[in-house]
Amino acid sequence: MKLTAPVPGGPCWVELSTPDIPAAKSFYAALFGWRPETDPREEAGGYTMAHLADARVAALSPLYQPGQPPAWTIAFATEDTDSTVEKVRSAGGSLLVGPMDVFDQGRFAVVADPSGAVFSLWQGRAFAGAELLNAPGALGWVELVTRQADPALAFYPAVFGWTVNAPSGRYPQWGVAGEDFGGLLVMDDRFPPEAQSSWLPYFAVPDVDAAAATAQGAGGELLMPPTDVPGGPRIAVVRDPQGAAFGIHRAGDEG
Repeated sequence: MKLTAPVPGGPCWVELSTPDIPAAKSFYAALFGWRPETDPREEAGGYTMAHLADARVAALSPLYQPGQPPAWTIAFATEDTDSTVEKVRSAGGSLLVGPMDVFDQGRFAVVADPSGAVFSLWQGRAFAGAELLNAPGALGWVELVTRQADPALAFYPAVFGWTVNAPSGRYPQWGVAGEDFGGLLVMDDRFPPEAQSSWLPYFAVPDVDAAAATAQGAGGELLMPPTDVPGGPRIAVVRDPQGAAFGIHRAGDEG
């Protein structure tokens, strides 16, 4: 990721929805060194901020709906959540939650692209988003995993004005004004037929192999073992003990 701070159109926050916040606190503290702080206000519903030193880097949230699967959700920054929701709808996406205000922190909505991949919109006020990017333990890359590239390549530039860079010709990379922050992976036969389109966050780590071993030791499962991407970083994909998937990559090798 070439972005070092939240900017309009770029990824600005990442949030885990989980059925067991205490267990998630333990797992991610062991893996990334996060220091979790749960908002004590009843109206906050157990929302927990994860810190690296004093920087807020991610959040853990309870499940709010019956049958909601554990998952990470990526938020993209916008200067106007309501108008961006209208762009989502005009481009063929759908509104799932909101728009609504979060205290004085900002205004958000949860939406889905035409393939069903879910993401959030965040209009920062008192809180702009992640206070650290591209450092070990922080968000370093985001990836859309989908079955068809063309609809996504039309939808996201229409909504956010993203640039698309495909240096290898096989892995398009998303950017804001040419500053790449993520990519698009088309699912092939390695993915089970029931796999749905989704956004996958990647967190930077100093050593992918060591982090993968730590994740396994803490009860996680490797969906993809440590692998060198040709012309790219060393990565792995993990499922946490509650079932949420995320990636890790070697810090300093982001696109």
